Amino acid sequence: MGIGKGLALLTVGAVAGAAAIAGLGAVNGDVSFDKVGQYTSTGKKAEQVKFRLAPSSEQLAKCLPKVKVDVSVALETDVKGFDVVDVSVTGGPANTAFTVFLLEVPAAPFGAAEYIGDVFTDKYGKGRTELRVIAEEAFSSTLVGKERVRKELGHVGMWFAEPTGDDFCLGAGAGPVTPFDGDNEAGVQVFNSAPSLPKAPLP
Repeated sequence: MGIGKGLALLTVGAVAGAAAIAGLGAVNGDVSFDKVGQYTSTGKKAEQVKFRLAPSSEQLAKCLPKVKVDVSVALETDVKGFDVVDVSVTGGPANTAFTVFLLEVPAAPFGAAEYIGDVFTDKYGKGRTELRVIAEEAFSSTLVGKERVRKELGHVGMWFAEPTGDDFCLGAGAGPVTPFDGDNEAGVQVFNSAPSLPKAPLP
């Protein structure tokens, strides 16, 4: 179950990989899942999902008062073999790299995660990327003991790609180094889909 199949209840039960990033809740904030999000589709079957990512904490929101992160997902796997995820940033920090992940849970401890791409802002704080991935039916599968466990990747999150990326807001060296980049070193999560996709995998 992925993007385009309805807003189902988000399961926050056993989460793979939670221990690796435990303790970031104080930075990323407690997220409320009771807000009504924006969910649009065309035709009888959802062909496109549009939603907005929000800053992951009040502190980050205050540091990025003009930021907007819009996500549009064209659900085309059945036709092209992949979906197209378009991520657009305006009002962000200048000349900054972000990593983009599909997530089981939008906020800490995040659960299962899949690294799908990067977004780079220019000197005006604008950036855009188009990613060809399986989004509508995205999931992870791993062995837990002798059983194979499937986790739905129903949310989107973005991290500062460099550990120093969050220094302008949290202070030099104040933020934790997290594993959300290819070199296993990133800053804190900066945006997620919790407010726009409440109680839902994507969907």
